[in-house]
Amino acid sequence: MPQARLAKVLLAVAAVVVAVSLAASLWTESLWFGSLGYSGMWWSRLRTQVMLFVVGGLLTAVPVGVSLWLAHRTRPLTVPMTAGEHALAQYRSAIEPFRRATAIALPSVLGILGGLAAAAQWQTWMLWRNGSSTGVTDPEFGRDVGYYLFALPWWSFLVGFLTVVAIATLLAALFAHYVYGGIVPPGRGRSSRAAFLHLAIIAAVLALLRAWSYVLDAHGLTTREGEVLTGVGYTGAHAIVPTKYILAVAAAMCAGLFLASVRSRSWRLPVIAVGTLVVLSVVVGSIYPALVETYKVSPSRNSLEEPYLQRNIDATRAAYGVTDVKTSSYDAVSDVSSGQLREDADSIPGIRLLDPAVVSPTYQELQAQQPYYTFHDELDVDRYDVDGDMVDVVVGARELDLDKVPSDRRDWVNDHTVYTHGYGLVMARGAQSRGGDPEWLNPTSAIGEYEPRIYFGEEMRHFSIVGQGDTSTPREVDRPTGGEESRYTYQGEGGVGIGSWPRQAAYAITHRDLKFLLSDAVGGDSRLLEHRTPTERVQRVAPWLTLDDDVYPTVVDGRIQWVVDGYTTSNDYPYSTAFSISGVQSGQVSSVQTQRNSSLVGDRINYMRNSVKATVDAYDGTVRLYKWDDEDPIVNAWDKAFPGLLKSTQSISGDLMSHLRYPEDIFRMQRAVLADYHVTAASDFRAGQDRWRVPDDPSRGDDGVAQPPYFLSLAMPDQREPVWSLTSTYIPRGTRNVMAGYLSADGDAGSTAGKPADGYGDLRLLSVPRDTTVPGVGQVQNNIVSSTATTGSGSQTLTDWINNANRGGSQVHFGNQLALPVGEGFLHVEPIYVSSASGTSYPQLRVVVATFAGRVAWGQTLDAALDELFGGDAGVDGGDDGSKEPKGKEPAEPKNLTADEKKLREAIAGMQQAYKDSEEALEKGDFTAYGEAQKELKKYLEDAAEAQPGGGSATLDEG
Repeated sequence: MPQARLAKVLLAVAAVVVAVSLAASLWTESLWFGSLGYSGMWWSRLRTQVMLFVVGGLLTAVPVGVSLWLAHRTRPLTVPMTAGEHALAQYRSAIEPFRRATAIALPSVLGILGGLAAAAQWQTWMLWRNGSSTGVTDPEFGRDVGYYLFALPWWSFLVGFLTVVAIATLLAALFAHYVYGGIVPPGRGRSSRAAFLHLAIIAAVLALLRAWSYVLDAHGLTTREGEVLTGVGYTGAHAIVPTKYILAVAAAMCAGLFLASVRSRSWRLPVIAVGTLVVLSVVVGSIYPALVETYKVSPSRNSLEEPYLQRNIDATRAAYGVTDVKTSSYDAVSDVSSGQLREDADSIPGIRLLDPAVVSPTYQELQAQQPYYTFHDELDVDRYDVDGDMVDVVVGARELDLDKVPSDRRDWVNDHTVYTHGYGLVMARGAQSRGGDPEWLNPTSAIGEYEPRIYFGEEMRHFSIVGQGDTSTPREVDRPTGGEESRYTYQGEGGVGIGSWPRQAAYAITHRDLKFLLSDAVGGDSRLLEHRTPTERVQRVAPWLTLDDDVYPTVVDGRIQWVVDGYTTSNDYPYSTAFSISGVQSGQVSSVQTQRNSSLVGDRINYMRNSVKATVDAYDGTVRLYKWDDEDPIVNAWDKAFPGLLKSTQSISGDLMSHLRYPEDIFRMQRAVLADYHVTAASDFRAGQDRWRVPDDPSRGDDGVAQPPYFLSLAMPDQREPVWSLTSTYIPRGTRNVMAGYLSADGDAGSTAGKPADGYGDLRLLSVPRDTTVPGVGQVQNNIVSSTATTGSGSQTLTDWINNANRGGSQVHFGNQLALPVGEGFLHVEPIYVSSASGTSYPQLRVVVATFAGRVAWGQTLDAALDELFGGDAGVDGGDDGSKEPKGKEPAEPKNLTADEKKLREAIAGMQQAYKDSEEALEKGDFTAYGEAQKELKKYLEDAAEAQPGGGSATLDEG
């Protein structure tokens, strides 16, 4: 028939289109991984997925297909006698023309679904195949923790998968045997022996799978969450686990009863078996544990569950790597005295005033150079050796944003072959500003020559075709020079070469874009750059990693490298409490309590390690993965699964090592854990009197988002020298916003090739005694916005200044509130920015606020605020006025000073001291000492006048 022939033609065309699309997709994927040198890994992963698809599909399709065939093959040949048999005979006649097609189509469809489900578990399979023991034993079942991380997830999937297959097979067999008369309902005759045997075998397999499932369920109790603890509690150990084993034995006995019923061909034994299992599951599996919980555990919960709660505490601390946190008590002072910070003189210049979350518009306005360049919304913090000093800098990559290209210049050629890359890093000193604007550093003069072009970056979400194509002149917009846009042709080896017609055709198919074949911008030397964001590139190479949200650019060996921190995670670590990774990253989850109150539960993990450091070259897109944690069993399993994928830590250069840091997301997770699990004794933990939480971010208002951790250089009380650290504060759980704790992590990996610095990653936790009242960040913010403190000789209060700056045509932006444990107390420093409320608007640093022990001071510089705060002399130099010498140290004598210059310096220092002496004498009412100080002041003033260039004189009335 013409219609049938047309249908076959259309079906054949559709099959060819699907096959060609699939082949093009696989080829282009292979080319992409091959361009990075990871084609072997990709093919290995693909083979694993194909193998699982085939096995899963056969395990699903074959039992269902065999059941349908067997039911038809063993159907009894009877003559319909009753009305019901006549109806079934008519039904069989109606479906007979479609029987063969159905017997093939149904198993095939189910097989495809089963194959897809199995292929999706390729990571679970590979971890099971390559996982090893950890040396840590589960205290309840005596199994190695590796069993729970690697084996239990795979066995649980397999049992669940086979159970679904068995149920589908049983339903198919029941339907087919009933239709063909092999199964007769009770009271209407006897079922055939073949049908009974067939169904009994499937039911027995299903019962055995259920028995296996009960055993796995018992082991799965190690991650069950209760009201207080995670894992097996007293009720679990003494009631639930034994009943799971009892039910497993009962299910195995049911399998025997199913097989025994074949001989009698009676429904009695199967009904008894199922009924007994249901009753046991209710009575033994539910009622008995409930009775134990109510009458045994509840009256004596503290004593009975204490050892199980201790398991939870120990396992949680081990799973998140906080077992070795160094905890100490910090009895912070609540008074202020002159020179109080002198002992911490080295830490104060490391206070970062430039807030990377605020100044991105400033970078955009002052450093974008062209409207189509952009900076990430939140900039990054890094360190560089500038003129022999390690300087904290705020760094932004000048990337390309196609959305900012003028609309009259937007077309396919410009979008994909002209506007192809960003240009250069922009960096400014973190602790200084110049007239409210960042104090810029020239990267070339500060760190040397480097390749500035950025073809791969956080904003590069479109594909680009680079190379000259069919033209002889460069076409890519490059760095603007002399008011005109210079042009450039990509010289790197990044991306995939698409010079040949077959490759162009393949990409035309995968991108659904014929311009790959038609445009003169695509020529013999053209290269396609796609999947260009650092996160996407690392995720495609290692999809088993969870990646840190904060990807940052740095210059390493003359190239811009994006650094991406990768984590191995699991939700199967026994007895460890789980937290939502997305909730922790966003700040919505920062303690056990916030996790329980959160709706974010789908991505919870209870094990986390920063096991991989990855880099992505901004010029050619090269992805390198470095194995950072050799003791992590999960990364070791992946290293075994994909040999050669991970480079050793020893291959990290010293230049790269100097820019690696302790990552934010694992620190956020660890601070969430330590908010509760800083308490290590089960008895104290259950009492709950020392639970903490991370305070809300004061710069965001009351939106329930925790204050982010901050990088800064500081010396903790047990450290002699400042270390670049990641820090965060705690307040008690509840409504009080006073300081409860302070957490820091040494974030400096050093600069030795192949070896992280000693102490890298060390966690230090300061616990503030409960009888010590120190303002937390919320109280500090309240004190700032309501402060009546004035600055210098002025009469304007800080509150008035904020209110005046936040009205009319301007807007106030509160910067990061940094807390430092210095001066035997807590110093809080917060920059305040002002921007225009309309028109050209970008934040400028206008005021720095410092608080200590509830006292607030402010000024245009950190120096001014600190000296105001500590009675005119903080004892340190904030470093934001151009000075690099802390007050607590003897300043270095400049070289090649003339005699007059030396005399002038001595005179100025004498005047300062004489003025200070006179003020102190006046306060005490000692007019004799005041007169002597005034004489000294006059003498030094005259010396200064004589020593100034050209000479001079001065008079001072003695009154």
